[in-house]
Amino acid sequence: MGLGISCLIGLKAAFLFSSFVYLRNFGFGLLSIPFLYASLVSVLVSIASHPSVNLPILLAKSTDGSFPFWSTVIFSPYLYFVRGFSALRRLFSGEAPYSEICDGLYVGGWPSSPDKLPPGNPAIIDCTCELPRMPEFSRNAYLCIPTWDTRSPQPADIESAVKWACRKREQKRPVFVHCAYGHGRSVAVMCALLVALGVVEDWKDAEKLIKEKRPYIHMNALHRKALEEWLKDRLSPPKKTG
Repeated sequence: MGLGISCLIGLKAAFLFSSFVYLRNFGFGLLSIPFLYASLVSVLVSIASHPSVNLPILLAKSTDGSFPFWSTVIFSPYLYFVRGFSALRRLFSGEAPYSEICDGLYVGGWPSSPDKLPPGNPAIIDCTCELPRMPEFSRNAYLCIPTWDTRSPQPADIESAVKWACRKREQKRPVFVHCAYGHGRSVAVMCALLVALGVVEDWKDAEKLIKEKRPYIHMNALHRKALEEWLKDRLSPPKKTG
């Protein structure tokens, strides 16, 4: 599975604290304070994002995709770091912001601007807990299932997203499932949706289909475990497509 977010942010916390100590030892006391604060925020995020804890509610992202003012202030070192890192990574990756998996079903990265959103006024399923819904998309139907990066939505959340998306497809609405980059969290939800719509038999076939359209996807062990549990206990019967 590689280094998850808790390990990566923990390393970031260590770096920031080392910077604080270094600056303080050289007499830059005032300048060192922001580094100390950012390191403490990183430690908190590292703990809350660990699989044994898994509390995306820490960041207080609301059901409409916004963050309360207090959260934006308190967690600003983390929230603005991930937004900047996301923008840079997508700028240099050259990857398409979204990919159409089959007719009317899209998976991709965080739509930070209108050109990052698929056509047709799609219904949006947001799998992030760290990135906001942009004001430009306030008229799009929207569902948020907040999940830490490198972690997986819970089977119950996957089920809720699948039911919601199936209703939108019955209304002939396109559906866009996104996370930060369209590689993990969103792919897990799309796999379940493809099964529920009867496009494929199981999530493994769905993963292969998505990979053909979006080659850089990468689900980890947590995503696969959640899909296995969802497939075993799901409430939605599979629908047959023509």
